[in-house]
Amino acid sequence: MTTTTTAANTFYSFADLPLVLNANQLAGVLNISRANAYRLMRSESFPTLRVGNRMLVVRDNLLRWMDEHSLAS
Repeated sequence: MTTTTTAANTFYSFADLPLVLNANQLAGVLNISRANAYRLMRSESFPTLRVGNRMLVVRDNLLRWMDEHSLAS
């Protein structure tokens, strides 16, 4: 896997990801802008965890979502 770097972290594999990711970390993992990460987290089909005003995603739910939304070969 390619190294993924966010503002404060470097991840070498999905196992290195924190259990819960914020928008900045999600943007780094998916190689998208922070604005697009927030847009994705607001979409109905994305497994966003809302804690007060915060939007987060559980690592395992992100991986499952990625698998479900990947094009089948």
